[in-house]
Amino acid sequence: MTSKDIIMEIIYVACGLMAAYVGVRALKDKGQRNKFGTAVFWISLGTLLGLGKFLPSIVSGTLVVLMTIPPILNKVSPGINKVIPEEYKRKMADKFGNKIFIPALTMGVLALIFGIALPNLGALVGLGFGILVSAITILIMSKDSVLAIPTEGKKLLDTVGPLSILPQLLASLGAIFAAAGVGDVISSMVSGVVPQGNVTIAIIVYAVSMALFTMIMGNAFAAFSVITIGIGIPFILEYGLDPNVIGIIGLTSGYCGTLMTPMAANFNIVPVAILEMKDKYGVIKKQLPVALVMLVIQIILMRVMG
Repeated sequence: MTSKDIIMEIIYVACGLMAAYVGVRALKDKGQRNKFGTAVFWISLGTLLGLGKFLPSIVSGTLVVLMTIPPILNKVSPGINKVIPEEYKRKMADKFGNKIFIPALTMGVLALIFGIALPNLGALVGLGFGILVSAITILIMSKDSVLAIPTEGKKLLDTVGPLSILPQLLASLGAIFAAAGVGDVISSMVSGVVPQGNVTIAIIVYAVSMALFTMIMGNAFAAFSVITIGIGIPFILEYGLDPNVIGIIGLTSGYCGTLMTPMAANFNIVPVAILEMKDKYGVIKKQLPVALVMLVIQIILMRVMG
């Protein structure tokens, strides 16, 4: 195993421990109305995250199936978490002001630095390292106990619930679609619309298809493999355009679709629940104009830079 693989496994184990912790806490929580279902979901997820690489395929597959049963039966629910007094939150907000964004920005900056300066490790390792640094930064700033990390982590996972695994499931679905030949079907459909050799129209169709398929799938990574196989390779890359530019901007076109769909629950539905917004689709409505403008910009960039 390379150093990158070892570090990533450590990160996955840490994520697994956090998920398993939520499951164990559910069993001990007297206020938890769905103890068993909640515990089964989180402990199964924790086992898959932490030990998935070392488990036999049949065991991993069984755990995946087992993990889906409680959410289907609506048996995964948040437990009783400590409520932070409004006075304390207001006091901390006044104390830190815009400095509160430092930990969040640290994650993004370190991921970018690792991705550019340490390509052998990659942005994911940088993101994992950034989370660690951010957590330490928060503890130093707030002077809270280190126990605040699992406590607040549990509260967040409780709030998000089973939707936390939606990106992984949708990405897997995209791989399944690609293996099933959905890309070839899309390619045959597009061939009747895009004139042979007209790269400009092909780019427009590719970008719009990425956005639309992402809206259906809820995840740009899930859409990327299918749409790139079906449209990107035969109608764009075939004519000598830069695959790095087309791939990166094409994926960003998919992100425009992410802004416009309730299927991207982690981004567009969970915040509504956390913020207790009255309009269920309020986030999407605000993002819609920006997403459409950005999609046009992605098309122009792809044509000019590709």
